[in-house]
Amino acid sequence: MSRRLASVALAALLALFVVACNNQQSGAPAAVVSANSPDATIRRNVELLKAGDLGGLMQNALPPADFAELKAQWGKDQDPPTDDERQKFADTMARLTAPDADQKIYAELEPELKQFDAQYQQQMPMYVAMGSGWLQGMVQQNKELSDADKQQAVAAINALAAWVQKTRFTEPESVKKVLAIATKAARDLNLKTVDEVHALTFDQSMQKARIAMLAFKDALNVYGFSVDKTLDSVKPEVVSNDGKTATVKVSYMLFDTPLAMATQMVNIDNRWYSKDSIERVKARKEEAAKEAAAAATTAPPAADAPPKTDTPPKSDTPPSGH
Repeated sequence: MSRRLASVALAALLALFVVACNNQQSGAPAAVVSANSPDATIRRNVELLKAGDLGGLMQNALPPADFAELKAQWGKDQDPPTDDERQKFADTMARLTAPDADQKIYAELEPELKQFDAQYQQQMPMYVAMGSGWLQGMVQQNKELSDADKQQAVAAINALAAWVQKTRFTEPESVKKVLAIATKAARDLNLKTVDEVHALTFDQSMQKARIAMLAFKDALNVYGFSVDKTLDSVKPEVVSNDGKTATVKVSYMLFDTPLAMATQMVNIDNRWYSKDSIERVKARKEEAAKEAAAAATTAPPAADAPPKTDTPPKSDTPPSGH
């Protein structure tokens, strides 16, 4: 599994999104909330997400045995890079980490930015409307979402669309700031070849991922999208908790739009996890087991021993004459 398991767990956890530091269990003071309650788990998730600690986030999202397996198998299921991938990665990192890279890249991009503004800037509202309409159509066709979930998803799409529509991403000073952020992150990553990336351990990968994630958040902030502000606005309310499963309503603000979502959580060995994360990881493990079984049944027979034959071996002794 390894990185595929990580992507499944992380995707499910990021979809959960969760929790402000000032939350408390519905109907009870914060002082009596257990350290192993759904609230505490969610609160820890948001702290890790704000810090860019994706490794800690996955550890908090997975039962200990699954997390240990993830670390042990990290990188073992990846395909070796091609020569073309090696060359492209090396060229990109060399360009991003060169002296004054941000200024040089901006000088190369400036004519394209001006051309984009001249040709497409006035049409951006139309493109945004088309894109948001397409996304809303996908939401409405999703049979796994309830009507309430669909309403919240559409509201989130509209909030993001409004931000995109009013934001000029080609504004020169903003582009310069984003390039400065990107080139600094590339230097901090200190990775020159894709083979170095593939050789990273889990802990090393998570350290690099933290650099990239914090840079991404900084870049969004340049354009007025504060991920941390959104996370700080999250307020959970435990709707039900029978000790084995819990339902938590999570309210938050996306820009100026109030949104809410309900998430299901499960208790495993006195720790709370997103039910969606656990089910996704379980499904991925079952899929991996089926793939391994299929590979075993189709594997060619071992060639350790020579094939059997009914023909007696030929003798090197010449026949005796009579």
